[in-house]
Amino acid sequence: MATNQSAPNPRPQDLNQAPDAQAAANLIRQKVAEIYGEEPDAAQEIAESKAVTHRSKHQDFMYRLSTSGKDLATVQTEWHNYYQSLPPTEQHQVWQEFYSSQSMVTNQANIAQASKPHPQNVAKHKAQAGKTPHAKKIATQPKARKLRDARSSADVQEAIKHKVSAGGKLKAKHHLQSLLFGLGMGAIVLIIFLFGFFNEVIVAPFIQPSRTAASTPLIVSNDSIAAKTTPEVIIPKINVQIPVVYGQTSIKEDDIQNGLENGVVHYPTTSVPGQNGNAAFFGHSSNNIFNKGKYKFAFVLLHLLEKGDTFYLTYEGKVYAYKVFDKKIVQPSQVDVLDPVPGKTATATLITCDPPGTSLRRLVVVGEQISPDPVNNKAADSSDASNSLSQAETDATGSSILPGNGPTLLARYLRTPLGKLIAVVLLVGVLLAVIRWINKPRRQ
Repeated sequence: MATNQSAPNPRPQDLNQAPDAQAAANLIRQKVAEIYGEEPDAAQEIAESKAVTHRSKHQDFMYRLSTSGKDLATVQTEWHNYYQSLPPTEQHQVWQEFYSSQSMVTNQANIAQASKPHPQNVAKHKAQAGKTPHAKKIATQPKARKLRDARSSADVQEAIKHKVSAGGKLKAKHHLQSLLFGLGMGAIVLIIFLFGFFNEVIVAPFIQPSRTAASTPLIVSNDSIAAKTTPEVIIPKINVQIPVVYGQTSIKEDDIQNGLENGVVHYPTTSVPGQNGNAAFFGHSSNNIFNKGKYKFAFVLLHLLEKGDTFYLTYEGKVYAYKVFDKKIVQPSQVDVLDPVPGKTATATLITCDPPGTSLRRLVVVGEQISPDPVNNKAADSSDASNSLSQAETDATGSSILPGNGPTLLARYLRTPLGKLIAVVLLVGVLLAVIRWINKPRRQ
């Protein structure tokens, strides 16, 4: 639609100029005419006239033209004729208004959908305008600053709410599903945490007796069971056959726990099978599966033993049979269960934690030696290595507490320097969070 304009007729004052000066002036006028020979696209001018609040006379002309009901082709023709009738200075003004309004027009998405602009025309003009220094100045003018969001805070909040709620498409069931999903994931994390640190409580209830285990008739002869090289405790009713650790020379809790990793531990201050007195043995009912050792559930079913049941101890190539006559639950401080039983020559006491997986109380099962005949037993030797603990060591190690379960994974971790540091950091973080929450300003 662009038209080439011829150089304007020389004005009277130009006749008195030298030929070279007049030719130069005519050339400048020709270049200016070429720059502004093509007007901005009509559709973009319409958008411009609608976007601005205070219209210039050119914008007002286009606005009235666009609202006249005429088709776009007619509007384009009349706009072309109007633009060509303008002097170069006003054509320059039109292009200045065009460049300044581009950012404003971009923000009007609804107008852009109604009539698409034709950027090829603008690109063509810029290509032509780039031939002169004056055109470069126009092309490099800064774009207008973006308009600030004129919406109120309530409108912004409503828009955000609309977007978050998927345009109002989220129903109550969707929120319920999200809640259930969050609760489910939280439950899974909690279960993993509890199992990791306190699985001894979780696993113990699922331990059941062997299907082949049954109450064994009373055996009164040590020939009925062959003694092995490794000392053992044998409880037929609950299908237990576990090594016994003798020779423990310390009653410290940590040392006892180390011994329990290898089986059932004979308590060093008590007698041994074949001696008069009370031989005491400790075993785990349920220990953390991440702790060392493979005998974490040695005595988990010890509570199934009743009066009249039989268990066996192998020691130094002999088998000693015991008949249960007492069963009770005591506090960890009741260390008198380690003492000889009044009225009984030789006994064996099996001790474990109760309930399984905790160290709250102790389950005590006491059996009387029935084979071989205890009349042939030796008297307890206080100089024996198993009974050689000094009174000072006994008093210093706190023997007033019966050994219990080993420390949980959490407890063992907190004993390490790194665990202590992390615990302190977490504690400080929680305290700071609580203080911040307390001091947080509340809405009136």
